Order: sequence, then structure tokens, then C-alpha cells
Amino acid sequence: MIAIVKGTVVEKGQSEVVIMTANGMGLRLLCSMNTIAALPASAGECMLYTHMNIREDAMELFGFLKKEERDMFQKLISVSGIGPKSAILMLGSMPISELRLAILTGDIAMLTRAPGVGKKTAQRITLELKDKLTQDALTSGLSLDELSYIDTGEAPATDAISEAMQALKTLGYTPKEAADALKGVRGKAETTDELIKLALRHMVQQG
Repeated sequence: MIAIVKGTVVEKGQSEVVIMTANGMGLRLLCSMNTIAALPASAGECMLYTHMNIREDAMELFGFLKKEERDMFQKLISVSGIGPKSAILMLGSMPISELRLAILTGDIAMLTRAPGVGKKTAQRITLELKDKLTQDALTSGLSLDELSYIDTGEAPATDAISEAMQALKTLGYTPKEAADALKGVRGKAETTDELIKLALRHMVQQG
């Protein structure tokens, strides 16, 4: 399977890009609007993470500028009723940080902003992915240096803060960004899950 494509941009459309690899092969990749916007103009060099979707009547290659975008895409297509095209449209409808936040907090209104996503589909996405996203976030490590960014004061137990820091790191935030967000919601939550939700919302509002 193809995991990464690196080469020169030959053509760039609204939802796809053609890349010429070093061995002279031109590959067509379907991408989200966010990835397309971030790619260089024609003749520019780029590298994309990929996912290949094979059907009886077609073989499609999807491209992602960041590994975290591909990971979210793969989670979305694991949801019943969400196909690759729908997942790509969702990724292009909002920043990935906002998409994570919507899933983790069960924000149905935000999810239904994506083309073709109705209320029932949005509810199914949050139901099937919320626990997966939280569990993935809690599997990363945390160093004492990172934890020291937080002045706990009246904050929740250090274990909850530590787990929330782990989660925010895995979601792509720096230790400093995560710590600042946790300081901003200090005293407003006691459990890890609540801390993560409030910290994510705080960062989106501050951004």
C-alpha cells in the first residue's frame, strides 16, 4: 500500500491534485479543501500522507498534508454511513481542531455544518468516535517538565491534569499551549474528560 507520496505539483483543482513523483509517475490524489489550499502552486514540491480506497469499480488515492488529518479521515470512514468522499468534505468544512472539539463535546450543530451531514449522522459520529478520540489522546506520555508548566493551586487532582495534558499533546497542541488552556479552565472541572472539553473550547475561543 502507498503510505506517502512526495513529488512536484503538476495540477491543482478544487478537490484534487496531480503530483509527479521522482520516478516519473503522475498520481491523482483527492484532498480536502484545507489540504488543497495549503499545497504549493504548480511546480512546487510537496509531500502528502495517503489512504487508498479500493472498490469493485474504482481505486482512489486520498492525500493529506498532515498525518493527523489522515488519522481523522480514517476514523470518520469507520463510522457507519460515512464514506471517503463525505469524510473529505467534513475535513474541508472546518479546522481539524474544531472537528475534534465538536466530536468530543457532542456539538451536533457544528458537525452539521459539513456538507451532507444531517443531525442523525452527526449524532452517530459523536457516538462512535468520542471514546476513540479520548482513548487515543490518553495513550501518549507526559514528562515532568511539561507538567511543571501548570500551577495547580485550586485545580483538580494532578492525575487529571496529567491525563488532560497527555490528551491535548496528542491532539497536536504544544505543552505550553495545553498548560495555558488548562490554567484558563482551572477550578471549572474535576474529571479528565471535562478538563479536555473545557480546555479545547478555551483554545478555540482564544484563537
